[in-house]
Amino acid sequence: MFKRLLIILGVIVVAIAGVLYATAYGWFGNYLDAGKVEGKRIPEAELAARESGSSDSGPQVSRAKQILFGDFHVHTTFSMDAFNLALPVVQGEGAHPVADACDFARYCSALDFWSITDHVEGMTPHQWTDTKNSIRACNASAGDPKNPDMVSFLGWEWTQIGSTPENHFGHKNVILRDIDEGKVPTRPIAAESAVGTLAAQARLGPDAKGRLFLSLLAPGGDRQRYFDFAKYIADRYALTVCPKGVPERQLPADCMEQTATPDELFAKLHDWGFPALVIPHGTTWGLYTPQGTTIDKQLSAKYHDPSLVRLIEVYSGHGNSEQYRPWSGVEIDASGKRSCPKPSKDYEPGCWRAGEIIRDRCLKQGSGPDVCEARAVEARQFYIDAGTAGFRTVSGAQPDDWRDSGQCRDCFIPSFNYVPGNAVQRALAISKPGEDGKPLRFTFGMIASSDNHSARPGTGYKEMHRFNNIEGGGPAQPGAFNDPERDRGQPLPQATRIDLATTQYSAFQLVDIERQASFFMTGGLAVVHSAGRSRQAIWDALQRREVYATSGDRILLWFDLANAPGGTQPMGSEVAMNEAPRFTVKALGAFKQKPGCPEYAETAVGKPRLQKLCQGECYNPSSERKRITRVEVIRIRRQQAQEKVETLIDDPWKTLTCPAGDAACTVSFEDPEFTAGRRDLLYYVRAIEEPSNAVDGGQLRCERDAEGNCVKVHICTKDYRTRNDDDCLAPIEERAWSSPIYVNFAGAR
Repeated sequence: MFKRLLIILGVIVVAIAGVLYATAYGWFGNYLDAGKVEGKRIPEAELAARESGSSDSGPQVSRAKQILFGDFHVHTTFSMDAFNLALPVVQGEGAHPVADACDFARYCSALDFWSITDHVEGMTPHQWTDTKNSIRACNASAGDPKNPDMVSFLGWEWTQIGSTPENHFGHKNVILRDIDEGKVPTRPIAAESAVGTLAAQARLGPDAKGRLFLSLLAPGGDRQRYFDFAKYIADRYALTVCPKGVPERQLPADCMEQTATPDELFAKLHDWGFPALVIPHGTTWGLYTPQGTTIDKQLSAKYHDPSLVRLIEVYSGHGNSEQYRPWSGVEIDASGKRSCPKPSKDYEPGCWRAGEIIRDRCLKQGSGPDVCEARAVEARQFYIDAGTAGFRTVSGAQPDDWRDSGQCRDCFIPSFNYVPGNAVQRALAISKPGEDGKPLRFTFGMIASSDNHSARPGTGYKEMHRFNNIEGGGPAQPGAFNDPERDRGQPLPQATRIDLATTQYSAFQLVDIERQASFFMTGGLAVVHSAGRSRQAIWDALQRREVYATSGDRILLWFDLANAPGGTQPMGSEVAMNEAPRFTVKALGAFKQKPGCPEYAETAVGKPRLQKLCQGECYNPSSERKRITRVEVIRIRRQQAQEKVETLIDDPWKTLTCPAGDAACTVSFEDPEFTAGRRDLLYYVRAIEEPSNAVDGGQLRCERDAEGNCVKVHICTKDYRTRNDDDCLAPIEERAWSSPIYVNFAGAR
């Protein structure tokens, strides 16, 4: 008996010792913090060089201002999807904390400002505290607050996703002006939506359970990253949701706050009363946006707050959301019934292609035309009913089968599975009657950013290192549990209905991430005409919409209304006048880049950290600029009554060729039709650079037949099917988009 007790006691002691040992060595997962900011203020000579390169070349009205470049859309591994992408199963690099983003922005991409915008659906109070402290540390290392080398803003992403066009409002970044405790919300405000719940976030995939299982099989150090991931998920399940209807300052500090619609988000921000901006982004990105969604429902006194929503992101590393097209991926009749539209010259709906795939299989099987047509009709409807998971209804379909369906064929670097009803041009065109008798309209300034998920703000400074600088990930070897080829299924001659309520697919498996991989870019930039480098000066430029967007290159752009009442007005202005407006445009191309990093960057943080952060390649400008080849002018008439939007957008309205021998492109134009038209209009410009290679610039890289139809694609995956050192380069025309100048007709209507 005594011997048995000793054995039991020994087993208990060994078990306790094992638990203590495993805990001490992180076998049960470690909390990954925000890291340590290592960089210091960059040398004064470098700051002076930047200022001289951006502020002394503009029109007279702008010479008192600097042009500053930034990124308002940056994620770290505090974001659930970013943590997934950091795991070994998708060849992830490991943790990318907030401090890495600070050092990357300062030394790799050499930005003037940036903002953290992690997804906060499930963010813990510990992570929010660490985020605030890291942003403060980044600013503390920037030097004099009146003239810092870089301004770091605090913010988050409100990640709302609807299941239908009616309940989809999309993703929006919340940017705060201040960073001090007592001047920022106690907790960030999350979205309550289909993927905004804790359970759904934990299922981000391909399959969280599968990844945790891999922790038992992974060798040595890799296993720890899965244990850390398990703790990451467990911390989220431990959160409690804040009660509804309670004033902000009376809520518990440690609850997770959720809002279902934009008006709820706006109300909570107003309750706090701190200066903030809410910036919609990725509006046409069909990876998660339901086909048929339009921005129209958000143009209402309830869902639009112009005091907060003053800017819109027109371009990011997820593609372009600028251009409106009259086609759609779904037809919705007056009763709400959804059906598949027929293809047109510039667009084939994904649902239509699904029907064609099934028809071809059916005919090859030997079935008659009538049977195969019925199956094609059924396949189209199954695709429509499955929403963004429509591709799953056609088992065994290869990328070549889908060709370029769902894509905008005549758009510049469009976002994947384009949703044109949510495009920026449509937002700028539409009007509705306002409660005060004045028309209700969107009056946006335009910016771009990266939407990077590896703590790398401003990755577009050099078009290289595709595997590290863009999103997505996949297995290094075939046969892995998340191998797309393994998950594809057999090529059946009939479509399969997907019941989204009962499906066992995880979140990432319900979106076509395989083809999406070819649509990830290095990202764009938010640019301001600022009276100085300080936080307040940049914020003031954002508020007055004196901002523009670029596709990543540091193009210099000025756009002014020359004959405005009271004097010249810059981009972002809204004026009323009677005479024909006259405009001036000046643009300079971005500096061509030298290889490697500037000496000051290597001196500041050392070569090993620089290699880890930016793979040894930094923003390193030469004295030679790329050439601006032309300026395109877009004119949009503001909607009256029930005018069709496509009749209101002139794109381009004018194309102005730039002189071949001049370093700067300076052009002017006027609109003699304005006075006779007697209506409100807006104008903005695109400054287009000479072609240069860009990561994923060819997107699907279609092979086309004699009629121009896409018959074969060469997608750029982020798994074993595409070499990690293949940047999938193709020439594009990098560009800058000005914010519009809104010119209202001042005479009697």
